[in-house]
Amino acid sequence: MADKTGILPFQTIQELMAQGCVSAQTPWAPDQVQPASLDLRLSDHVWRVRASFLPGRGRTVVERLEDVAMHRLDLSSGAVLERGCVYIAPLQEQLDLPAHVAARANPKSSTGRVDVFVRLLTDHGAAFDDVEPGYSGPLYMEISPQTFSVLVRPGTRLNQLRLKTGAPEILEIRKVGVDLTGPVAGYRARRHAGVIDLDHVDGHDPRDFWQAMEARPNRQGVAELLLDPGEFYILASKEPIEIPADQAAEMTPIDPSVGEFRVHYAGFFDPGFGTEEALGLGSRAVLEVRSHETPFLLEDGQTVARLIYEPLTERPSRQYGFHGSHYQQQGLKLSKHFKVWASSAALT
Repeated sequence: MADKTGILPFQTIQELMAQGCVSAQTPWAPDQVQPASLDLRLSDHVWRVRASFLPGRGRTVVERLEDVAMHRLDLSSGAVLERGCVYIAPLQEQLDLPAHVAARANPKSSTGRVDVFVRLLTDHGAAFDDVEPGYSGPLYMEISPQTFSVLVRPGTRLNQLRLKTGAPEILEIRKVGVDLTGPVAGYRARRHAGVIDLDHVDGHDPRDFWQAMEARPNRQGVAELLLDPGEFYILASKEPIEIPADQAAEMTPIDPSVGEFRVHYAGFFDPGFGTEEALGLGSRAVLEVRSHETPFLLEDGQTVARLIYEPLTERPSRQYGFHGSHYQQQGLKLSKHFKVWASSAALT
């Protein structure tokens, strides 16, 4: 492993777990290791804090918490994390990485689609989400629900960790456009909605949380959608996404100069996503979009993000969707927490 550069696949992550380089407070869940990432789980409590922070060199997360903690919430019976608040959560997993192994975290797809902003913290860390090579210590997560209040428990999974050796080369960068065609162009989050139980799949009526949006043609006949400042939208990519079996990809926001909006909090795409081998040919990327200071008129096909492809050290022994997937063969789709909302009836 040391002489290869790339993202570590399923079987190598399992090797690190067996060696104690990645450990956990409780037994591993059967589906916790993905083809090129590891799901991370909440522990039994969180701290409500008055501000986000980075520990910085020479300080631990717990030491910095003494400056900003307001109160501690017990998660053992479930607890609601309120929208607009910031929390710090210790995670069940911890690391004792070899000197040549680093890591990067990202929100899970379902987390980004309900507008819960999460970032990984490590002791002595000078940046969010990045874990330095050879890091040994606990993991923490900053959680800040932006639109909906959410119910969480010990074991709730909000982010995932991708392990790597060296600096993987960028194999390809593809631009991603937005699709505003069809009877429903996207969904806009409703303000003042109820609580989303993040462990309850297919347990929420989407009409209580979302408003279906219809694009209108402009003078040139191109569909367009007006993004209101501060609102959160779910849209879909124009192009189908395919990730080869020996590669992984991360979606990153396009340069802000193209528009006053941010796209895609959750950016990892596992090997095999959207491929014929994984029975998902034609899968679209779902885009989480937030407009910023000014209204912005978005056109069908407009470039909104970039997809960056990187190599794995070897082909993973499991491909995307090995336990089934809520997002394979997807088009415009809400998170797994919501019941199916048929497009044909969405605007009625």
